[in-house]
Amino acid sequence: MRGPELRRNIKLVLEYDGAAFFGFQRQPRHATVQETLENALSRLFDQPLKIESASGRTDTGVHARAQTVNFRTSSPMACGAIRKALNGILPPAIAVKEVREAAQDFHARFGAAGKTYEYRIWNSPVRSPLRAAQSCHVMRKLDIAAMRRSAKVLKGRHDFRSLSAQDASRKGERNSVRTIRKLSVRREGSMVLIRVEADGFLYRMVRNIAGMLVEAGLGRISPARTREILQAKDRRLAPKTMPAQGLMLISVKYPAVRLKR
Repeated sequence: MRGPELRRNIKLVLEYDGAAFFGFQRQPRHATVQETLENALSRLFDQPLKIESASGRTDTGVHARAQTVNFRTSSPMACGAIRKALNGILPPAIAVKEVREAAQDFHARFGAAGKTYEYRIWNSPVRSPLRAAQSCHVMRKLDIAAMRRSAKVLKGRHDFRSLSAQDASRKGERNSVRTIRKLSVRREGSMVLIRVEADGFLYRMVRNIAGMLVEAGLGRISPARTREILQAKDRRLAPKTMPAQGLMLISVKYPAVRLKR
């Protein structure tokens, strides 16, 4: 039997439909991704088991294509067997895409070097019932070129206090400076996709960026006004937060993550 300090550090990559959960983090009296996953792990290993960390805490209704978590276990079960067993236990709204044994110092949250989110907008006069669960409906046609001009203002290293939630400071986000490495806007038919890669995100930051760019696409905000709002560091000046269902965590980057073979 391995001692506690030698327990295996297991990295999981999850995909989930956020509509089924009240966010990732455990909450009393609500179904969450964390609670559902930890219950499945406890059942699989026949003992109470909790994850050590997650790359981020997605909000209620937000989806994930590649949420990363890690947990520790003394079980010798092969990674492939862990994935197969968990997918047999978990509900249809969650799937384990990858299971790897990581180095002892791997931490899903503090080891993350960056994340990519995508916000999806169904841009059509007619709503789409089939897309409603994973996109936000905007009826008026969006000007993609105008959205891209305002997006350029947001790229780089800035204080994004204007684009965080008003209660972000109560969630431990005292430092509101982040670096947006990539910010793209593209149209695929009636779907408009806003993709943001950054070294980190404030609470509801991507949904607020999407709100800003939608206003730009509707001709209500110019690049100059975008800059003014950003520099003012006042959430009250920025447009409304876009709905959660349009947001998806796409990927998480780790610098030279050491995984055991």
